[in-house]
Amino acid sequence: MKVIYPGTFDPVTNGHLNLIERTHEMFDEVVIGVAASPSKNTMFSLEERVALMQDVVAHLPGVTVKGFSGLLVDFARDEQAKVLIRGLRTTVDFEYEFGLTNMYRKLLPGIESVFLTPEEEFAFLSSTIVREVAIHGGSIDQFVPKPVAIAIGEKLNERQ
Repeated sequence: MKVIYPGTFDPVTNGHLNLIERTHEMFDEVVIGVAASPSKNTMFSLEERVALMQDVVAHLPGVTVKGFSGLLVDFARDEQAKVLIRGLRTTVDFEYEFGLTNMYRKLLPGIESVFLTPEEEFAFLSSTIVREVAIHGGSIDQFVPKPVAIAIGEKLNERQ
């Protein structure tokens, strides 16, 4: 069965990677949908985020990475996927995702959402927190895969 794990992934964190690896164990084909998210002020371009994600998941057969813009349900339809994987860290995440799930079902009947909670060590982790720590000079090595830490360092050096 083909599933989609969507997100902005700006940047991809060890929490995202853990969720991808766990999803990979459960499903035959996993498509990581990297969202363009034009309304967000991203650190990395869509192309950069896709390339970083491809690097990070290269060891996982059956996992592909694709960038997309527009509605997630349109991407799911194009990919012929019937299941969306969503990560939940808090009850706030649940309330937000619950509303989205109902909207997805209205827009694409038959689409299902599977919610995964993070392992305890990743429960606090978010891309926003990683960016903030990095911008203020803190070490992010324990929070992101090595290629991502390098890319963030390079990006911050470009801005100086």
